[in-house]
Amino acid sequence: MAALGRQQHLFRLFKASFAHRNILRQCLHTTACMSTQPSSHGSGASFKDLDDKIVINEPTPRIHPELDLSFNNAQEAYKSKRTSQLLRALLVFNLCSINVLVENQKQLLKWSRKALGQRLFKLLMQQTFFGHFVAGEDQEDIKPLITANRQFGVKSILDYSAEEDITEQKAVEAELMGCAPEHPPVGSEADTTGADSGGAQFQVHEQFGDRRQKVVSARTYFYENELQCDRNMDIFLNCIDAVSYATEKSGLAAIKLTALGRPQLLLQMSEVLTTVKNFITLCQQVPEGTHVTGERRFEVEDFDRRLSEMGVMLKDKGSRKRISIMEITQNGQVDLLDWQNLLDINHSLSKLFLVPDLKTGKLRPIVEGLTEREEDEMKNMLRRINALAKYAEEKEVRIMIDAEQTYFQCAISRLTMEMMRKFNKKRSVVFNTYQCYLKQAYNNIVVDLNFAAREDFYFGAKLVRGAYMEQERERAESVGYEDPINATYEATTEMYHSLMEEVMRQINRRERGKIAVMVASHNEDTVREAVQLMKKYNIGPEDRLICFGQLLGMCDHVSFPLGQAGYSVYKYVPFGPVEEVLPYLSRRAMENRSMLKKTKKERRLLGEELGRRLKTGQLFYDPMAQLATTTTVG
Repeated sequence: MAALGRQQHLFRLFKASFAHRNILRQCLHTTACMSTQPSSHGSGASFKDLDDKIVINEPTPRIHPELDLSFNNAQEAYKSKRTSQLLRALLVFNLCSINVLVENQKQLLKWSRKALGQRLFKLLMQQTFFGHFVAGEDQEDIKPLITANRQFGVKSILDYSAEEDITEQKAVEAELMGCAPEHPPVGSEADTTGADSGGAQFQVHEQFGDRRQKVVSARTYFYENELQCDRNMDIFLNCIDAVSYATEKSGLAAIKLTALGRPQLLLQMSEVLTTVKNFITLCQQVPEGTHVTGERRFEVEDFDRRLSEMGVMLKDKGSRKRISIMEITQNGQVDLLDWQNLLDINHSLSKLFLVPDLKTGKLRPIVEGLTEREEDEMKNMLRRINALAKYAEEKEVRIMIDAEQTYFQCAISRLTMEMMRKFNKKRSVVFNTYQCYLKQAYNNIVVDLNFAAREDFYFGAKLVRGAYMEQERERAESVGYEDPINATYEATTEMYHSLMEEVMRQINRRERGKIAVMVASHNEDTVREAVQLMKKYNIGPEDRLICFGQLLGMCDHVSFPLGQAGYSVYKYVPFGPVEEVLPYLSRRAMENRSMLKKTKKERRLLGEELGRRLKTGQLFYDPMAQLATTTTVG
């Protein structure tokens, strides 16, 4: 009976959020798939420049260029920078290392604005923090920097970083309003306080309402209303335009899904997806402690047997389909996490999901219908996501979906994979992000790689360590669910390297060009490991299947030597009006303080290059002239 109660408890968690799946499929189905023509440049490989010719044949041995992987060559690191840019970088890094300035930055900015006036304050920011960490105010303003960087082998991911600097109280109020369900979900009487159910993880908690707390650099959106979500969508559309114009279609646009709808919907969807995974594990009877590779599938007979043991009596195959909403494959397997089947179901989900009631002995629905408002909100969010992907496809621009907190991330990742399946059929349009500090990171990417192979679409991803570690740890401990973060920094590094090796291994298993991954890391050891793995798996820089990414204004001593050697490299490039980007700059200052050990090396290299130019009479060094000389000689 205890086991049966456990199974039924999991089933009850398949509540109103399952209806979101139906809405998702109906929304995707009713939006006509664009008849995508192959790019005029013929590029299916994700990180190829537009003028590159794609080659998808059996790979010949790749030649890797000579590269100083110690990243200690100051002249090579800063050959793209004017002397004034070096001086500004050194000033900014030194200021960011002074704790008293960083801790009181908001008050200092307020005083500076009042003392200098709006015009002089803006000029001061442009000559210091804004000028170093932000490319400019609009797509016209950012083009010179992006063009110059590209000439030195470094492309761009554009991120419109303007945001409202609201108070903590307003942020909490917005989060509580945006994450609270309109009505209590079915099964709300169940105990959801323990780590076993995972329910508490996917509920809003006032203590953690301000998602900006203990997070550095990551842009945070709070739900106001549907009109604001439409405005956010327009901002992202403009960002896609900026990528098309300023980068000449060589860059990517960064998108955050929490900006596009009520976060409550992502919470509910994440909870049901997590429950499905738990349910599959139970159906597969995986022993505790067994390493799960992430496979979603298992035999139909085993599935039927487990349902029967749980008290779900199946009379025919139709009943099985009604209860599981599963894909039944030709080889006799089922896949509970495949949403394709929902396209063919037009009935109310409350009539489809049935479980036995122990009191009555009859089947009863476990899904309560969504309210009309909730259905509209869900459709609106999916419409916005679809509109962005479709517009990116039309503009021949790629979009990269950022990762967010774990309680949103299951839904974000799943929606991203659905957009990949729809829009990545002929080339890469949509990219996912994987946070390597998560214990499940390896399983997650294996599942998605297998999914992409099975459905035969282009797979694109960005690998990051993650931006929410401190916040996630504290929330898990306080709320009472298992900490999703790896125990140590070393464990995260090991996870990161295992993900890199897995994607490179799978690059050679699929048609060449079907998988491309960005190694987004400031860690020199990780970059060195990526280069070594590329050599091991015969992936050359010219393939443009592995690229590297760092933030604008940071880690130039890694980015530019890589780019100048021929590797595919991107800078994450913020842009937006000075006043509206200040909250982003505040977090960047905090991040530089926490990364002081790393900026020490950058400050040393900056000093070395300034000294070299002073000694050789090159204080008025012109990067473009140097580039022209190099091109002529080469």
